[in-house]
Amino acid sequence: MKNSNLCYIGFLFAMLMIGASMGQGDLEFGFYRKTCPSAEAIVRSVVFQAVSSNPGLGAGLVRLLFHDCFVRGCDGSVLIASTPSNPSEQVSPINLSLRGFQVIAQAKAQLEAACPGVVSCADIVAFAARDSAFKLGGFNYAVVAGRRDGLVSSSADPLNNLPQFSFSLAQLESTFAAKGLSPHDMVVLSGAHSIGIAHCSSFISRLYPTVDATLDPTFASSLLRLCPNDTTTNNPTTNQDYRTPNILDNKYYQDILQKRVLLTSDEDLTTSTTTLALVNTFATVGGEWVNQFTRAMQKMGQIGVLTGTQGEIRKVCSAFN
Repeated sequence: MKNSNLCYIGFLFAMLMIGASMGQGDLEFGFYRKTCPSAEAIVRSVVFQAVSSNPGLGAGLVRLLFHDCFVRGCDGSVLIASTPSNPSEQVSPINLSLRGFQVIAQAKAQLEAACPGVVSCADIVAFAARDSAFKLGGFNYAVVAGRRDGLVSSSADPLNNLPQFSFSLAQLESTFAAKGLSPHDMVVLSGAHSIGIAHCSSFISRLYPTVDATLDPTFASSLLRLCPNDTTTNNPTTNQDYRTPNILDNKYYQDILQKRVLLTSDEDLTTSTTTLALVNTFATVGGEWVNQFTRAMQKMGQIGVLTGTQGEIRKVCSAFN
């Protein structure tokens, strides 16, 4: 489906969602309309400028929301810089390749200048992910806001809460279920792998000592040329979607069917008749995936949120007040 049609479908869905006045708990559409009317516009401006210069940051910002929400809920805990006395989520092995922190920091600085102490870092992460999806995919959705920033960030938490690239389908489903997300949500959100990069170390087990039989042979050969057997000192990266790496679209699902995906967790979506049926649908009907993706992003953005007087509104996103 053409990108303009995807945009139109996403726009219609966003308008339907705006028709509902409230989100989960104390989250609300237009939460800052009185206290900081320009909040979402400020974030969008910063994100658009950053992603225009480096599309990879858009993928990083979408991933940042995922890694934030799966650990202690969507509370901005992933943004806390690590210190000797408090090793934060950022130094967990699964988070070392996260990108986009400087974009969030820039947006926060502008928001503090315009509306001091009003807009949470957790909300900025949610807005930035939405704006990145719009910039890279041409579709939009409304975001509820009112999240508060968390008071804990521990390096021990991410590995216990985030799905890993080597997970089986059963492990993936269990991890998502623990966050209130269904197998359907899991397949839909996996479409974010249409953008971004992956290090060889994340799929090296599919290449050595023998090539995974589920990889397309030509695709596997190209990966063997890129990735050394030992990635300890040389760990190259490659695009997750080799055809449209900077466009958030449904090509990822087509890649799965062509056995041209990098991660075991992506390939495993074909091992169940239920998940494979969804992959087939999204591969052929891009507009359906857009509708489902916007809905799943909204749902994920409400996991374990702090509201009201819980937590705090940080002055700087990388440090507790």
